[in-house]
Amino acid sequence: MLTSRMQDRPGEPPAPAERARPRRAPGEREFIWMMALLMALNAFGIDAILPALDAVAADLGASGNNRQFVVGVYLVAAGLGALVPGSLADRYGRRPVLFTGLAVYVSLSVACALAADFATLLILRAVQGFGAAAIIALPPAIIRDRVGGDRMARMMSLIFVIFLIVPAIAPTIGQGVLMLLGDWRWIFASMAAAGCVMAAWVHARLPETLHEEDRQPIHLPSIARHMTQAVTLRSTIGYTLGSALVFGGLFGFINSSQQLIGEAFGAGEQFPLIFALCAGAMALANWSNSRIVERFGARRVSHTALFVFIAVAAAQLWFSFDPDETLWTFAPLMAANMALLGFIGANFGSVAMEPFRHIAGAASSAQSFLRLTTGAGLGALIGYAYDGSARPLATALVITALSSLALVLFSERGRLFGPPRPMADVRA
Repeated sequence: MLTSRMQDRPGEPPAPAERARPRRAPGEREFIWMMALLMALNAFGIDAILPALDAVAADLGASGNNRQFVVGVYLVAAGLGALVPGSLADRYGRRPVLFTGLAVYVSLSVACALAADFATLLILRAVQGFGAAAIIALPPAIIRDRVGGDRMARMMSLIFVIFLIVPAIAPTIGQGVLMLLGDWRWIFASMAAAGCVMAAWVHARLPETLHEEDRQPIHLPSIARHMTQAVTLRSTIGYTLGSALVFGGLFGFINSSQQLIGEAFGAGEQFPLIFALCAGAMALANWSNSRIVERFGARRVSHTALFVFIAVAAAQLWFSFDPDETLWTFAPLMAANMALLGFIGANFGSVAMEPFRHIAGAASSAQSFLRLTTGAGLGALIGYAYDGSARPLATALVITALSSLALVLFSERGRLFGPPRPMADVRA
């Protein structure tokens, strides 16, 4: 028999089942879909609940802008939690840490569905965000295990195309759940179901991507040094913080979008459609970026987009001071700026990760921590500043974009639109 012959080979002990039948790596197309939908679990966990914030507030006794904390605490906790999984993944591999994050996401979704009061819901959302940070922090490291440079920027752009389909349709799904089942708690149940499906897919199809020679010991001084390198290297820090600032404006829009569109512009019933159009513009931009970034380079594309973003944000600020501003001026400009983020986010992230091939897990964790905590904190402040108009959001978009430009100029030593420069890998 074949098994007997394999075991009879001299000098070769029987191989474990995992080694005898190694998991086949997914092709590029399946890999892109898998990474995108993993990251999209968090977007779904944030955006699906937006149409139900009024119902949550009424059911659990939340007042005023406090309903926004259902989104805000998740984002802030996810940023804090992002510090943990990268170093563990550099030691034990990507798969075990990723499955732990998925388990937390699923179990805490169920717990949120059973919350009896608003304070308990916020605590559970914070724990969920912290524990599920692996779903945010690890995909960039897994991608960096396979590719780098402008090719990584191209792949990240394609991933964001798919990833952004979820926030585009999540509010519609949430509203559909409300209409069909009549209770916001079923939205959290649908999050748990989505997490289970992703866990099964990853278990079946994703092999370990960490190279054996790149495994790092759990040595706190080394971990601290790696993470510090990831967020202090001059050539990349401007891109990490710069993306955090511009995405802080996006989080501010997400936090206040239901009130802004539903109350300020009186289009509550159209909220899912308008939100979908804005997110769809961002997805289309990421697809366009994937087609041009390897030709023109991540720097040239993202720098150009940042300047146009500043101009559009300035137009938003101008219109926001009109007391008769309508949805027909706000929505197209907001969609335009979200589209421009599609040319900024993936490219900034790829430039920031480029030197960290050998410590990708720690680098991804540290950069995700800085990006998420800064962006989520800003987003919470921007959202909470909602005053019945679009003025606080528009003001924040201008300030964060100008600050991002200053940070990029710092990283690039005052030179913009340049071609890729060779950067030595940071070694463990």
